[in-house]
Amino acid sequence: MAMASVAAKLPIVQLGCTSKPALAAAAAPAASISSHQASSFFSSNLVALKQCSSRPLSDSKARVHKSRSGFVVKAEARALPDALLFDCDGVLVDTERDGHRISFNIAFSELNDSLFRTIGVLAVDECYLSTFFYKDVYKGLPTVWDVELYGELLKIGGGKERMTHYYNKVGWPETAPTREVARKDFIAGLHKRKTDLFMELVDQGSLPLRPGVASLIDQALDSGVSVAVCSTSNEKAVSAIVRVMLGEDRAAKIRIFAGDIVPRKKPDPAIYQLAARTLGVSAEKCVVIEDSHIGLTAAKAAGMKCIVTKSGYTEDEDFSAADAVFPCIGDKPSVNFDLDFAASLLTSTASSLA
Repeated sequence: MAMASVAAKLPIVQLGCTSKPALAAAAAPAASISSHQASSFFSSNLVALKQCSSRPLSDSKARVHKSRSGFVVKAEARALPDALLFDCDGVLVDTERDGHRISFNIAFSELNDSLFRTIGVLAVDECYLSTFFYKDVYKGLPTVWDVELYGELLKIGGGKERMTHYYNKVGWPETAPTREVARKDFIAGLHKRKTDLFMELVDQGSLPLRPGVASLIDQALDSGVSVAVCSTSNEKAVSAIVRVMLGEDRAAKIRIFAGDIVPRKKPDPAIYQLAARTLGVSAEKCVVIEDSHIGLTAAKAAGMKCIVTKSGYTEDEDFSAADAVFPCIGDKPSVNFDLDFAASLLTSTASSLA
């Protein structure tokens, strides 16, 4: 068969959740070819493929497999990562707008005093206790986080930190404690209630996995690559997402690093550094999957490679420091990247395919 006919069909590079040809199709339809013939063509034309493919192949071998959309070029890395580290919110599940935000607002609006017993004001602020129970002036927190405002607040890592930042900026509710220690307990109680509400949403299965997450995790686990989830969210909420959305079998093999397990949250690299130490792997052999600028900053500060999969709230953030950028991981037949591609980042500089 003429090589021109082969070249007319190759390669196909996956972008977004649909596939787009990386080369213009020939005017006349080309005959079907075997994977062996395609591999021979790629081996003899590797330099040319580097120029036309959106995905750099470095010095690794080119592997070709046939999907429903055509032949897909993938970089076959020399060695797999030691660990694949996932953020949770926005990466595993797009939880922020219709999960966490809703739960925050319900927690703000609740009026029953059982919430305040959870907060612990009985022990920490007698003046506040007197105001609440005897003068009965409390009528609920006058706080509603709409979609746009919550998008701005996501620049602050951690739910408790987010609420504290918000009230420090706009003013604390009149019925909130005035002393700093009491305010910390007040925020902690609100956040605990918010987490319980969020977990109810998770247990109901209302928040589906993002495309390709389960497949990529399975590839890693089947290949002996450690998998962990590193998140600023509450550990109970993250564990619930992993257990409910990924199943008990996968959850048993995935380490969770979340919440207040480190004193400083993203964009500080502490949580990724802790994950590497605990897993016994080097930062240089870790690949992180993130969806936000603060998460990317944390991963790069930890000395790790980072792939960004954009989410609804992070579409327009600055990801220029990322090793690769995609709209999602993607399920077949529209897979954007796989474990081999993640491994290739350890030996080459990847392009952004945003």
